[in-house]
Amino acid sequence: MIDTTLFQNQKAAYYTLGCKLNFAETSSIGKQLADNGIRKVLPGETADWCIINTCSVTELADKKCRQAIRRIKQQHPEAFVIVTGCYAQLKPEEVRRIEGVNLVLGAGQKTDIAAHLQAIVGQKNRLELGEINLAEVLPVKEMIAFEPSCAKGDRTRYFLKVQDGCDYYCSYCTIPFARGRSRNGSIASLAAQAEEAGCDGAKEIVLTGVNIGDFGKTTGETFFDLLKALEKVASIDRFRISSIEPNLLTDEMIEWVAHSSRIAPHFHIPLQAGSDAVLQLMRRKYTTAFFTAKIQTIKRWMPHAFIGVDVIVGTRGETDAYFEETKQLLESLPVSQLHVFSYSERPGTKALEINPVVSSKEKQERSKQLLALSERKTQNFYRSQIGTTHSVLFEHTKHSEKMHGFTENYIKVETDYCADWVNRLQTITLSGFNSGQTALTIQR
Repeated sequence: MIDTTLFQNQKAAYYTLGCKLNFAETSSIGKQLADNGIRKVLPGETADWCIINTCSVTELADKKCRQAIRRIKQQHPEAFVIVTGCYAQLKPEEVRRIEGVNLVLGAGQKTDIAAHLQAIVGQKNRLELGEINLAEVLPVKEMIAFEPSCAKGDRTRYFLKVQDGCDYYCSYCTIPFARGRSRNGSIASLAAQAEEAGCDGAKEIVLTGVNIGDFGKTTGETFFDLLKALEKVASIDRFRISSIEPNLLTDEMIEWVAHSSRIAPHFHIPLQAGSDAVLQLMRRKYTTAFFTAKIQTIKRWMPHAFIGVDVIVGTRGETDAYFEETKQLLESLPVSQLHVFSYSERPGTKALEINPVVSSKEKQERSKQLLALSERKTQNFYRSQIGTTHSVLFEHTKHSEKMHGFTENYIKVETDYCADWVNRLQTITLSGFNSGQTALTIQR
C-alpha cells in the first residue's frame, strides 16, 4: 500500500518523447501518481517531481532525450528527476551521468514509479542533500508482464495500448532489447477499457502497441479477434489501427474492415525499403511484390482509404541503385503519405556488420526526395476526396477562429470555430483546400 500522506500538496511534471505508446503509458503514470495525491503541475508552477519518458529509436532520439532532460531540469531546478522509457532501458548508465538526473528506471519499471517515490520520500535526508542518483533496469528477458494503458490525448482521441514488445529482431532495430518479447492484454479486458473510455466521453480510440498485428502471443487470441470484439463496443464511434506489419494484415481482415461500421479505413504500414535486397539485409518478413499486392487489396476494397507508409533511407547496404528501386516503387503505389526516417546506427544491432555505409549527406538528399514525393501524394489524395461526404471528429482548439478535425479516412479538415462541434462527429462534404494547402474545407 502507498502512503498518500507522504505526497500531500506535491506536484509532478510529465514529459514524453517518441511514439503514441509512450504517450499512453505516460498518461497512465500520471493517473497512478494522481491517485496517490500528486497532482499535475500547472503552467507557471515548479514541480516536485519530473518524470521523463524517453525514446531511443535513433541516435537523434537519444540526443533529443538528453536535451529535454537538461531543459526540464532548468525549468524545475529543485525537482527530483526520474528518467524512464527505452533510452533509459538501453543506456541506463549514460542517462544516469546526465547532470540533474536522480533516478533511472528501465521500461519494465514504468508502472512502479509510485512505489519508488514512496521509497525516496522515506529517505528524506538523502533527497534534500541530492545524494540519490541510481539506475535500476529490469533485464529485458524478465519483462514479461503486460501493463495496460488507455489514455486521453491532448485533443479528442484516446490511445488504447493493446500489445507491447516485439519478436522480430530486424537488423537495424533495438526495440526488442528495450521492450522485450511480444505480449498483450486479453480481448475482454481491452474491450472493457474501451467501453470505460466511451463512458468517459471518448469518440475515437487509436489502437497502439509495438507490433500490434502480433497480438495474441500471451492469450492465444488474434488481432482480428480483437477488432471484431471492439466492433461491438457501442460507446465508441470509431477505432483506428496504428502501425501494422504488412505480413500481419491479412486479406480477410482488410475485407472485413471495408464493411466495418467502427474500424476506420486508415492504414499505417511499414515498408522500410522498396528493394528486395535491402529488405533481406533488414531481415524484414515480406517482399516488395507482397507489399504491392497488400496495398492493391486495400484499394480494391476501400478506394477512399488513407494509407501511410514508413520508409528508412540510407540504411547500410542501400546503394544508389537500391534507393532508386525504393523511389520507383513508392511512386507507383497508391499510398497517401510517407513517413521518412534516416537510418541511424544502433549499438548491438546486426546492421552494423553490413557495408557499404551511406554518408550523412546522401541520407539527407534521399530523405528530401521522398518527403517531396510524400507531399505530392498527400495533395493528390486530398484532391481526389473533394466533393465527397464524410464523418469528421472535430478537436479542441486554442484559437477561436478556426477548428480542425479528421475524417474517418484521416483527411484533415478546417472550418470556422463552432464550440458545439468540439468532440462531436459531424457529417460534412469536402469542398477544397484551405489557404495553407494543409487541410480541406467544408461546404456550409
